[in-house]
Amino acid sequence: MLKTLDVAELRPGMHVQKLLGPWMQHPFWRTSFVVDEERLAQLQDSGVEQVVVDLSRGGWDPEPQAPVVAFDAADVDAAMPSEADAAADRRRILVPDGPADFTSELARARRICSEARDAVEAMFREVRMGRGIETGHVLPLIEDITGSVDRHPTALVSVARLKDADSYTYLHSVAVSALMVMLGREIGLSGPDLHEAALGGLLHDMGKAAMPLHVLNKPGKLTDEEFDVIRQHPVHGERLLREGGVTQAGVLHITRHHHERMDGTGYPNRLSGDALPVLTRMGAICDVYDAVTSNRPYKNGWDPGESLRRMASWQGHFDTTLLKAFVRSLGIYPVGTLVRLSSERLAVVVEQNPATLLAPRVRVFYSAKSRTHLLLADIDLAATDGRERIVGIESPEKWGFRELEKLWLP
Repeated sequence: MLKTLDVAELRPGMHVQKLLGPWMQHPFWRTSFVVDEERLAQLQDSGVEQVVVDLSRGGWDPEPQAPVVAFDAADVDAAMPSEADAAADRRRILVPDGPADFTSELARARRICSEARDAVEAMFREVRMGRGIETGHVLPLIEDITGSVDRHPTALVSVARLKDADSYTYLHSVAVSALMVMLGREIGLSGPDLHEAALGGLLHDMGKAAMPLHVLNKPGKLTDEEFDVIRQHPVHGERLLREGGVTQAGVLHITRHHHERMDGTGYPNRLSGDALPVLTRMGAICDVYDAVTSNRPYKNGWDPGESLRRMASWQGHFDTTLLKAFVRSLGIYPVGTLVRLSSERLAVVVEQNPATLLAPRVRVFYSAKSRTHLLLADIDLAATDGRERIVGIESPEKWGFRELEKLWLP
């Protein structure tokens, strides 16, 4: 039985089914949960005024101290969780709360990417049809992304990097959100700050929905005039989010300023240094990393390890302290990097080693000396006592290797 209660009427043990306040301001990843003392205090401090509780699941005093407003038939549909929320809740039953092994989390990450792509594409489609952004349904998606990163930090970001040119615009948003969570965890963000980081990453490129498709998807170099058009997408993105009811300053700042640079040479406002908050500096790093490692309409992506090396060489572009934290969280040799070993064999990185950034787990598959394929063999470089080590990063294009992801994806 569902009933509406004022937040002041809530008691620990009640089962909240839906929040009726401003979703963008409440502090919860889930909109359905059991109330405890901590959540009760958070609700009382939030902008949520009323909630829907499920009385059939317990926690209700049959003689309440305050009146309870019952639903009439017309209210039931509005009070029930949406189909998207219900589907998200069903999915969460299938995943563990704690750490997961890399292979099993990769499988979950592929599902998350597929569903997230559809959700982001739907938002873009609504904007292109002249409708406003309805961002409320992305909360279950944010929770899925955060949950995956918490279970295994690099699984989702590794899968989200693998996108074709047609899905780039949509999966780029998912990848940046996951990277923001990963980097945020590395520097100690939690609660509302991590929430803003994840949401800002997911929504940062919504302004591209206002861009002409022939410019956005052009399979070649943009003209100066076309680039001037594209450079306005952060401004349009901020406007669209404000019109959609987004009020979180961090999310809006990421959206407008993720192309700014520390030295003031970015756009649209040429902000620099202290004018760029931490979340926006994070957004700049995560946006560029996913962009340069992904296949685009006009170029193939760079190798992940080579991308980090190049980004570290760009003077004045990024916050160097945050970039170092990014490398620590992702690994010097991210998953999918093609490396040459001291034995003159080539291997692809398949998993990071938490104990050392220099010795990930790799999958050997090719002899650089004889130029022949080898039987696949996994090596934990940290367990070789230095007998086998990485001596350099190799270019897949140089060797003619395509679809290296087939070597590490389950």
